[in-house]
Amino acid sequence: MTAKNVRWGILATGGIATAFTGALVDLPDAEVVAVASRSEASARAFAERFGIPRAYGDWNALANDAEVDVVYVATPHAAHRAAAGLCLEAGRNVLCEKAFTLNAREAEELVALARERGSFLMEAMWMYCHPLVRRLKALVDDGAIGEVRTVHADFGLAGPFPPSHRLRDPAQGGGALLDLGVYPVSFAHLLLGEPTGVSARAVLSEEGVDLQTGAVLSWASGALATVHCSITGDTPVAASVTGSAGRIDIPDGFFFPERFVLHRDGRDPEEFTADPADGPRDTLRHEATEVMRALRAGERQSPLVPLDGTLAVMRTLDTIRSQTAVRYPTES
Repeated sequence: MTAKNVRWGILATGGIATAFTGALVDLPDAEVVAVASRSEASARAFAERFGIPRAYGDWNALANDAEVDVVYVATPHAAHRAAAGLCLEAGRNVLCEKAFTLNAREAEELVALARERGSFLMEAMWMYCHPLVRRLKALVDDGAIGEVRTVHADFGLAGPFPPSHRLRDPAQGGGALLDLGVYPVSFAHLLLGEPTGVSARAVLSEEGVDLQTGAVLSWASGALATVHCSITGDTPVAASVTGSAGRIDIPDGFFFPERFVLHRDGRDPEEFTADPADGPRDTLRHEATEVMRALRAGERQSPLVPLDGTLAVMRTLDTIRSQTAVRYPTES
């Protein structure tokens, strides 16, 4: 890192890479210095759009760019293990999109590699870094609604997505669960930790990916969570957490909320809203800011998105897929 800026490399040039890079260029202490794609033309076009000085037509060149402090991996999740692993092997710090990998085995390999190399590694679970989600978690942890009894969260898109779309492609880790379901599952984990029980059902496409999945998660405390995801229906994308003394409702966009409502027994409802100073509700700046804070502090993982938590989420996703018969071509 320079005295002022953290230097970023961007690996892949799709929609989420575009959104994240747009957030980075608005941060005064972030500098995007390189981008890589399997297509040199795509990398150059992306670099020209954002004024990035170096564009590479292969991932290896970015991984070995010593002037890059941290690489943001924005490929489809089927390529996360290879892309993030390449960067970690080369000594780069990595922020890797979610779902973190295809399965827990690949996630464990990346975490072990980061720890062996002494590199920073974080899943890009921007929900965990959102100020209003952090406020909600603090309220729950402080006992504002008593002991947590139930959690609900859903995320669905109407589609329709044709068979050629990546969300329908098993080779790209397609299906609702890894792309959308990771949010409801991660929300439940944020509030309750790793479940002790999972019961799941899914509707599969002809290609063998899940069109929609529902699961009930259970904990030894007696708490339950219902989580749902779909690429065939536009759900409210809402969430709630109910405790022994109250409830918190996020009416829409639970993973990047603009407000939530706290209901406590014997009191009027309290509405919590996002601070306009934090920027647009869909900004990825909080995630980027947390990475840069951790790097400057010499940390190897973020306390907001700890690696053990990422591994726990991947284990839950694996269990859901095992119960719904969703397997990917690279899995034996």
